[in-house]
Amino acid sequence: MSAAPQNAAKGAPTVSLLIAETIGREMERDDRVLVMGEDVGGMGGVFHCTRGLQDRFGEWRVRDTPIAEMGFVGMGVGLAMRGYRPVVEIMFADFLAVCLNQIVNEAAKIPYMSGGRIPMPLVIRTAGGSIGSAAQHSQCLWGMMAHWPGLRVVAPSCPADYRGLMAAAIRSDDPVILFEHKSQLNRRSDLFQRSDVGPEGDYLVPIGKASVARKGSDITVVSISAAVEWALEAATEVAKEGISTEVIDLRSLVPLDMETVLISLRKTARLLVIDEDFLSFGMSGEVVARAVEGIGTSGLRAVRRLAMPDVPLPAAKTLEDALIPSSNAIATALRDIAKGA
Repeated sequence: MSAAPQNAAKGAPTVSLLIAETIGREMERDDRVLVMGEDVGGMGGVFHCTRGLQDRFGEWRVRDTPIAEMGFVGMGVGLAMRGYRPVVEIMFADFLAVCLNQIVNEAAKIPYMSGGRIPMPLVIRTAGGSIGSAAQHSQCLWGMMAHWPGLRVVAPSCPADYRGLMAAAIRSDDPVILFEHKSQLNRRSDLFQRSDVGPEGDYLVPIGKASVARKGSDITVVSISAAVEWALEAATEVAKEGISTEVIDLRSLVPLDMETVLISLRKTARLLVIDEDFLSFGMSGEVVARAVEGIGTSGLRAVRRLAMPDVPLPAAKTLEDALIPSSNAIATALRDIAKGA
């Protein structure tokens, strides 16, 4: 199954091409960087994020694998233990469940169980997000991955961060799960640039440092991945009604930069957490709990979560759209918070 590029004709490159360029730059910089996964070679990946890399670096460094996630993730763990820096693609985030043991009992724990003697410079790239692909191909699941000690978990939301977080992940000596968003990968990168992040070229975004995507004084919105874009759209809409919204892009769940969130909350005292992952036992609850622990209940005038309901995602796009925390749903929540509802 191939996701054909969209909006890729003229002008700025797509996000998927920025990812391919970044991986290629890291492969040129360090010959220990390898790429493996289903269709990453000749096809360039289901979302074209590895296009051209096999032609440049050969089949040994950019290797197509069988449909056997347990096997090639385990191979990535072994290669990392031997000093390589593998970048493994799991086509859809849903398929992380297929190779969970290799990730959470091997990649996450070997550095700890070896007393730090064996690093684990392994990147697992995967694509989450809802684009009408039904219950087994639309989940985000970053909350599940953040639950396991030993893993770093990141999710870019804008083109510059796709570059910066990808490069930082490849250079990390810790295992990193990097969630891309299917809805963004084949969009032109100039369609959702942000002024709060730096240049698009060769630079690093530190893992564990949140970004203030929009400054405001009335309500703090905290989110990650594509939902940051939806939150910014909602903030622009409600600004016409006099509601000033500060939007914080966490960028990573592990490490989680709560200090940036708390600085904002000490100003606004109102918190809305947006999460495309499931509501229960996930990111939204963790951020709320840490906010309460950080500034106390007396420092918060309003707390609300807007996340995916705890149901399998329906196949019908209209039903899926009704569940996703869209910009319209976020705007409605912001109005309710502003009114004290």
